[in-house]
Parts: sequence; C-alpha cells; structure tokens
Amino acid sequence: MSNKNEKTVYPYIPNSAPEVQAEMMAAIGITDMDQLYEEIPERLRFKETLDIPEAITDEYGMKRHIQNVLGKNTTTADVISFLGAGCANHYVPAVVDEIITRGELLTSYGSDGWADHGKYQIFAEYNSMICELLGTEALSVPQYDGGQALATSICMANRINGRTKVLLPATMNPQNKRIIGNYLASVHEENAIEQVYIDHDDETGLMDLAKLEEALTEDVTAVVVEMVSFLGMMEQNIREIGQMALAKGAEFIVYTDPIALGVLEAPMELGATIVCGDLHSLGLHQANGGGQAGFISTKRDAKYLNEYKDYMYGFCEPEVETELAFGILLNYRTHYSQRAKGKEYTGTGKNLWMAAACVYMALMGPKGFEEIGETILYNCRYAQKKLSEIQGLALRFSGPCFHEFVVDFNGCGKSVAEINKALLAEGIFGGFDLSSDFPQLGQCALYSVTETTLKEDTDRLVEALRRITK
Repeated sequence: MSNKNEKTVYPYIPNSAPEVQAEMMAAIGITDMDQLYEEIPERLRFKETLDIPEAITDEYGMKRHIQNVLGKNTTTADVISFLGAGCANHYVPAVVDEIITRGELLTSYGSDGWADHGKYQIFAEYNSMICELLGTEALSVPQYDGGQALATSICMANRINGRTKVLLPATMNPQNKRIIGNYLASVHEENAIEQVYIDHDDETGLMDLAKLEEALTEDVTAVVVEMVSFLGMMEQNIREIGQMALAKGAEFIVYTDPIALGVLEAPMELGATIVCGDLHSLGLHQANGGGQAGFISTKRDAKYLNEYKDYMYGFCEPEVETELAFGILLNYRTHYSQRAKGKEYTGTGKNLWMAAACVYMALMGPKGFEEIGETILYNCRYAQKKLSEIQGLALRFSGPCFHEFVVDFNGCGKSVAEINKALLAEGIFGGFDLSSDFPQLGQCALYSVTETTLKEDTDRLVEALRRITK
C-alpha cells in the first residue's frame, strides 16, 4: 500500500508531476497549492483524506479496472430485450459507427463545424433530411435529449404568445415530465408556466378530447401531444387536436419518434407548429441510456426563428447563382452573444449524435424508413396477438400501437416486478414496470418491439410467460 500523503503522478491528468507543479507555482509567486484557494474560508475547506480507492496510474491497470466494472452489466447484447420506455433496442448499421468514430468527429469539441467544411457538409445534410422527414424548414442544433427539447419548445411558445399554461398528455414519458417540471421552474422562476395534464380515454389510451376542450382556455401557451405516445399509442386525433389549439391562439407542439415517420404522416402536415423529439432511434446505441439527443424544428417563420435558443445553421445565396452557402445564422439570439439576456442558456450540444443520425438517414432513405416502420408494425402486432392469448394476460388499450404497447398482468396474480425477475433468470428483459408512474393501471408493463425483435424472440417470451404466470 502506498502512503496516502505521497504525491501521485497521473499520466492522464496534465501537470500532475510535482516538478511541473513547482515550476508553475514559482511562475505565479506561490509556494503552496492551498494559496490558490485562499479566498475560500477555512471553515469551508475539506481537510481530511477523501475516502476513495487508490489511484490507478498505468494505462493497462485502468483498462482492466474499467472492463471489470462494465463486465457487471447485463446488456441487450447479452439477453433478449422487450424493454424500451424511451431508449429501445434499434439496429445501428456498422457504417454509422465507422463514420462517427473517425478522429475528426469523435475527438473534436462538440463535434462542431467551425472551419471544417466536411463537418459543415454533415450539418447541412442532417438539417435537410430531418426537415424533409418532419415536413419542416428550420432546425435547431442537437439538444441534450428529447425531454430538454420539449421543455425548450414550451419556452419558445411562451415567448411567442406570453401565455402561462401548457396542456400535456397525462400518459407522457415520466422522465420527460420530470425534466419539464424542473426546467420550466428554473427558466421561468418569476413567471412560472403551469403544467396541466390531460387524461387519456380509458379504453383506447388516446387523449380525451372532451377534457382537452374543457382545459383549453385563453391562457394556454401550447398544447403538446406525443406521436407516438409513451404508452405506444398512435394518436389518431392529432389533426383535430391541432385545430383546437390553433383556434384558441395556442401553439401546437408535437413530440415525435422519427423512426415512425416512414409509416406516419409528417407532423407539420398534421398541423404542428413546433416539432420536437429525440434522435435515439436514428442510429444511436443505447449506451447505458446515453444515446440520446433532442431536436426542435419549425417552419422558417421569423416568429419561430427568433425564439430558438441555440446556434442555427442554414443556407444563403452567394454571388455565384449555381451555389449555396451554409453557416451559422441569427447568432444574436443566443447567450453566446447576449450572455444573461439570451433566450435560454445553452452549452455544448450533442453534435456527434447528429452525425450518427445523418449517416443513418442517408443509408435508409425514404424506402428504408418505410420498410423499418412496416417491420416494426408487423413485429408489434404479432407480439400483441401472441401475448393476448396467454391466460391471465390482456392488452390494456384498444387503440393502434407502434413500437410499444401495454400488457395488463392484473389477472395473473403476480406483480410485474416478480415477473420481470423470473424473465431475467431466463435471459429476457421484460417490459417497463408502469406500477410506480401509472399506479391507476395496477400491474401493467410497457413492452417494446422493434425491427430487431425476431419472431423466435417473441415466441421465447410467450413460452416463458406461460410458465411464469400460470
């Protein structure tokens, strides 16, 4: 064991060698490192030794340590997974990883373009393809995740019309609900935006239009719908909901899963004024929950363009008529330009995931998106049919589903937690337990089925559930 008081030289932390530190201290006229912190009162300084493991100072030792930690994980590469709830097991083509692990993308700060015309080309292609998919014309740089993109979309609506209430589906992603609550309370401390959640129809799982109409008053800044909903429902009344919102002068925000747009109509064509969502399904690995990046998109109307909080990239016409120029636009809106007076704070985005989504969309093309969407629909319908045949199990809602659906276990006499524990012992991740976030549903679970779910995977799940629930 080494002496805790010895100076440790970390090869992966610059300037940790004592002789280098001594030279730097001499240059600024101090003799002790503590002098750097003299403005911090003594009573606030931690004087004890931190209770942390011994330093690992060699690269191989560090690699072995990290491998041992990661080896404790059970991933969707090890078992069959029916667990989604916002981070599902989609297929990532090998070429996506081949491109985004190139040094100029993987190791650059924020993967921003700056003077790199190759990265700007990726930005341009990504913008064009996402807008074509959504039916929009303007696009933000990648947000931290879909939840943050939705929260900022609500803030944009508030800045546009000055109203202070937002209507959201009660069935929305619980994680996004928590992000919105925290974000709106932080951004609008003095003028809070009230969040009102509209219940779903108990039979179909779709938004209750009568309750929406009752809540849709003159102080509503925006109405939000999910397309597809967190519970997997394909909201059939989107156009009607949008008309109701616009008739009251509210913005209509559609939160969408872009992988579904190969078989569903573009949100802007259904009346959305602001479209947002998460890029996760477009070539991003699950990455322990880290493969997320949000987007916000609108028409190129000045009232929307002026309310984006981030850098925006777009085309302009140079002097040569046969060419287009692409670069940063409207920088004055951001906190980079106006600091505290910017629209909202924004930090380093997730532009690496933008590159992954760009490569994925270029590979798939319109026909590929259609085929993936149809495959997910077929796989989902097969799983629904087989699971509903198991005694004691039922489908909770009758509405059309995409990607995910709710399985009701209330009739089998076992909790979802018990069932998922038994499934894991058989090498299967069961569905997301809804009993905490949606207690009114009792023992129900959200099952995810994607293009990676093979028929034999579903058949294996069905046989396991027959044994577990009998």
